[in-house]
Amino acid sequence: MSEAEPIEFSPRGSGAGVNGSSAFTHPTIATTVFFTRAELSAILDLYGRKVAAGEWRDYAVDFGRDKAVFSAFRHASEIPLYRIEKHPRLARRQGAYSVVAATGLILKRGHDLLRVLAVLERTRRLRAV
Repeated sequence: MSEAEPIEFSPRGSGAGVNGSSAFTHPTIATTVFFTRAELSAILDLYGRKVAAGEWRDYAVDFGRDKAVFSAFRHASEIPLYRIEKHPRLARRQGAYSVVAATGLILKRGHDLLRVLAVLERTRRLRAV
């Protein structure tokens, strides 16, 4: 099983079907966009570095039919500072991954998640001198 394959769940007590297939299918799991384990690991590595630097304090993850979104917050009660989005339908055009600022400006879009996340590595918080 690869990391990109979704995990199929079956209810307790129900064995495999006639041909060894599961009798349980969940329509929303099949149509929902998720981050793979490798993608989420790269995002959480960046998140950990930003928390250690004191720039980010909270996060949220949303999975929908069209996209998966990782939102990073300075405070939990505010709007997200940055959103890391995965749009599989845009994979052949501009790229499946994008980083969006709080204003809605797309900072970087591309096919490689690590390159897209690099735009957040370069952003520094301004400090008074």
